Amino acid sequence: MNKVPMTKRGETLLREELVDLKANQRPAVIQAIAEAREHGDLKENAEYHAAREQQSFIEGRIKEIEAKLSMAQVIDVTSLPRTGKVVFGATVKLLDLDSDDEIIYQIVGDDEADLKARRISFGSPVAKALIGKLEGDDVGVRTPNGIREYEVLEVSYI
Repeated sequence: MNKVPMTKRGETLLREELVDLKANQRPAVIQAIAEAREHGDLKENAEYHAAREQQSFIEGRIKEIEAKLSMAQVIDVTSLPRTGKVVFGATVKLLDLDSDDEIIYQIVGDDEADLKARRISFGSPVAKALIGKLEGDDVGVRTPNGIREYEVLEVSYI
């Protein structure tokens, strides 16, 4: 079974979601189903069918999270050696050599990726091009608009 890399932050978020699903959402939907059953005929009871659908979603999400956590290889970014090398979990400050814009990304697991928060998946083209590079290296990244050139300005492990 392949291990899936995940930061400590990512693991914490998944565990919090799992607790919420089990402790809050699951009991609430069970209560909603019980109340909907009290209304009688289940064939035409929209509340019942909606609650059952929600229950199915919750149970599926619980299984999905439990599977991800069982396959997780949790990486504590703060304990990584400070080598200046881009690795999973590192935060990278880049200089776009075409526009002179500075961009900061953190390389994270698939579940943690959020482009608005500047967290990119380790499987993304940008992250794949960056991993293994050192501060000062130039990196070419293939994008839909052609190859973008970046310089790795700084690598931090926060």
